[in-house]
Amino acid sequence: MGKIEKTGYLGTLIALMSLILMSCNTANKHNKTIIIANPSNVKRAEVASIPFQAFKQAYNHSNAFKIIDEQGKECSYQLEKLGTDSIANVLIWVEIPANSEVQLTVDKGEPAKVRAKTFARYVPERFDDFAWENDKIAFRMYGKALEGRPDDAQGTDIWAKRTDALVVDEWYKTGDYHKDHGKGLDYYSVGMTLGAGDIAPFVKDRIIYSKHYRQHEILDNGPLRSTFKLTFEPWDVGGKAVSVTKTITLDAGSQLNKVEVVYDYDGEEALPVVAGIVLRDEAGETIEKAEQGLMAYWEPTHGADGTLGVGVLTAEPVKKSFKAEGQLLSLLSASKGKPLIYYNGGAWDKAGNITSAKAWEEYLLQYQHNLKNPLKVSIK
Repeated sequence: MGKIEKTGYLGTLIALMSLILMSCNTANKHNKTIIIANPSNVKRAEVASIPFQAFKQAYNHSNAFKIIDEQGKECSYQLEKLGTDSIANVLIWVEIPANSEVQLTVDKGEPAKVRAKTFARYVPERFDDFAWENDKIAFRMYGKALEGRPDDAQGTDIWAKRTDALVVDEWYKTGDYHKDHGKGLDYYSVGMTLGAGDIAPFVKDRIIYSKHYRQHEILDNGPLRSTFKLTFEPWDVGGKAVSVTKTITLDAGSQLNKVEVVYDYDGEEALPVVAGIVLRDEAGETIEKAEQGLMAYWEPTHGADGTLGVGVLTAEPVKKSFKAEGQLLSLLSASKGKPLIYYNGGAWDKAGNITSAKAWEEYLLQYQHNLKNPLKVSIK
């Protein structure tokens, strides 16, 4: 009887172990790892993107989930929808040492609340401004209500920040943003120029400005990426009606916007356009590297307000860079209905991160290197 009991016990134990192994194998099958590799020789801190369909196939977390790093810490993430009701991408904030990778896991459960690092909004209370910002810098473009006023301006404006807090709502509420109270200020002068990297057609050696934007659409609004679209009504460009949409994306941690411009007009010929940076009467430092797709300006110091660097870059070389109409210009070519992508932005020395023309140029060149060598994302 004892021998029979022992045999039964062993059989039960073997069956139990088999079930445990099967359970572990099943868990491992569903417990895949997100691997994000940095191919660069410098540390990267930026937003990584995973197509949601790939994420959904790997994980059966259709509702709430957490993304966990190797130290057991939650990673901030955003579900990017690109202006639709469906999720397009999972955006994850990562910091990866040079030539290294991070491995992330996904667990079910409500994620921790993420502090917003990007923000964009229409500002009807200030003549139809559209303003946007991240934890580094802020910008705005001008709307219809400003047209024809004595204080009218044309291109992209920069607000200098030295805080990682979001300030747009606060500054518009107080109206007191032309003096630095510890977080920064707006002292950048745009005037009737392209300002800090706006774009316009260039015909017969002349910039042909549009009117201000007419419609706006916010596609995503933080916490890690804000994207919006501005639509401009047709205007006359050398006897031809031209319209344009500008889709602008700003990520957390970035000094630069991604700008996607689509022109529409009759005909199939290319449209010459320029991205521009307004120059000052006082001496500043210009950086012109058309063969590298880089154009930048380290402004003259503005008294106690400090110094702003402004930059425009493309992933590929531009036709040429040159000075005209009091601006530094990069000549590009747009095709009807096809996105033209470039990057613009700025840095303020009083923020303490980029404090010289050389450092600004190095940042822009590294940014361009990162564009050509994106983080490599896989799920295994």
